[in-house]
Amino acid sequence: MSATQDKPAAAPKGQKTPKPNKMAPKPKNEAASTGAIQIGIEYKKNEDFSNWYQQVVTRSEMLEYYDVSGCYIFRPWSYRIWQEIQKWFDSQIEELGVENSYFPMFVPKKALETEKEHVEGFAAEVAWVTKAGNTDMEEHLAVRPTSETVMYPYFAKWIRSHRDLPLKLNQWCNVVRWEFSNPQPFLRTREFLWQEGHTAHATKAEADEEVTAILELYRRVYEELLAVPVIKGVKSEKEKFAGGLYTTTVEGFIPTTGRGIQAATSHCLGQNFAKMFNISFEDPNAIAEGGESKPLHAWQNSWGLTTRSIGVAIMVHGDDKGLVLPPRVATVQVVIIPCGINKNTSDEDRAAIDRTMDETFKALKKAGIRAKVDDRPTYSAGYKFNHWELRGVPLRVEIGPKDVKAGQAVAARRDNGEKSTVHLASIADDISKLLDTVQAGMFAKAKAERDASLAYVTKWEDFVPELNKKKLCLIPWCEGEACETEIKARSKAQSAEVLDDKAPSMGAKSLCIPFDQPQDEDKKIKAGETKCVNCGKDAKRWALFGRSY
Repeated sequence: MSATQDKPAAAPKGQKTPKPNKMAPKPKNEAASTGAIQIGIEYKKNEDFSNWYQQVVTRSEMLEYYDVSGCYIFRPWSYRIWQEIQKWFDSQIEELGVENSYFPMFVPKKALETEKEHVEGFAAEVAWVTKAGNTDMEEHLAVRPTSETVMYPYFAKWIRSHRDLPLKLNQWCNVVRWEFSNPQPFLRTREFLWQEGHTAHATKAEADEEVTAILELYRRVYEELLAVPVIKGVKSEKEKFAGGLYTTTVEGFIPTTGRGIQAATSHCLGQNFAKMFNISFEDPNAIAEGGESKPLHAWQNSWGLTTRSIGVAIMVHGDDKGLVLPPRVATVQVVIIPCGINKNTSDEDRAAIDRTMDETFKALKKAGIRAKVDDRPTYSAGYKFNHWELRGVPLRVEIGPKDVKAGQAVAARRDNGEKSTVHLASIADDISKLLDTVQAGMFAKAKAERDASLAYVTKWEDFVPELNKKKLCLIPWCEGEACETEIKARSKAQSAEVLDDKAPSMGAKSLCIPFDQPQDEDKKIKAGETKCVNCGKDAKRWALFGRSY
């Protein structure tokens, strides 16, 4: 790619040019001293993944580093992806009877400490507000790491009768978790955006049904919108949400590093929080039978999806040219670029190209396709190709003098570089079908890579070698907490490989116990016969273990 540079934007008068965040890696040849903006990606994804990722997210204008470590600026190119996810997810949860709301971000200390097991799970991550101006505050306020203790005192106030159930609320907000020393854009940040749903039900059966329904929506967000394959399952007792009854999850996978990543979770909280916050209602059966009414505690759920999803999609689909965005969430799905124009091109041909591009843009827009015309006169067609490839636009439509006369255009796919001819008379239909093909192709490729990285391991001596091949391991497991701890320690001790400086080598942890267990006779867990890979006790189910983010 050309090393062409954009001119640096001058800082406003009286202001200094912002300095880059010290936590950000310093890519080679970065013209930090002059403020010049580099065009193109200098690092190879398979050779230096950490610096490749840092360059992709900044040079594609997805994100900008901020002066507070672990906090980032979401630029329009990435925030639009979040808006597309939000729009789709909102439409789905509305069908389930969930309503959007908003609760304050500050949590009184006494409220946070109401549920001991819950606060212990977040204790190391909580950011506290202790002063207002120069005055010490009488009661310290936590910045929400999650909102159970913010919302549930009001659930207790609002729920009095079985007629008040179910109560189903969701909020789109930010949370703060001050939990680590090496932030990574989108994946592990001290402040992040998410949706968090909190619901209360009269029975466990109702709560269980919702947990499953929400998890399926999370699968669809990743697979249908982001073209990222995930595995649905339940977390181990050790990895479940603090204070909850059980946690279900969708787990992603980054092939380049061989690491799993928790993509979204749907928790059944049971009645634990209801008992702590006195969320109760009258027993309708006792009332109906004329007996003495007694309170019953609600069954509760919580579920969340974060902006981590954007980072997962970048890591899975991106290549050495930059972003590769799935059409369904891309800010711009199609960029239209004039081609074949030179000093000999007549004014008549130039006008015809301009007119055709405008007509094409209007046709695509009318069909609901997010399109953009790049007719900047000071840049060559090649420069524009590189510019939009870096930003991951799914399709490029090239229109030149010969194309206008032939009533056609050339469509180039960002995901695999394939070019095809589309007809101007049916441009909206042709492009719409091609976008669907790109979306399906991206998912199929990612799934094939993920499936090739799943290893069935039945002997411990094969476990760490498979991890070192950048694979996830499915193992027969006893599901014991002590065994899980030992697997992590044992695998860490036997491996010294470092994959990248943001995700150093470590032991394997349990990612989930997949709902879809192997059905082949040679892989089925046989009670009393199949043994745990680590401890040798009877195995209960196949479990997914791996290194993770």
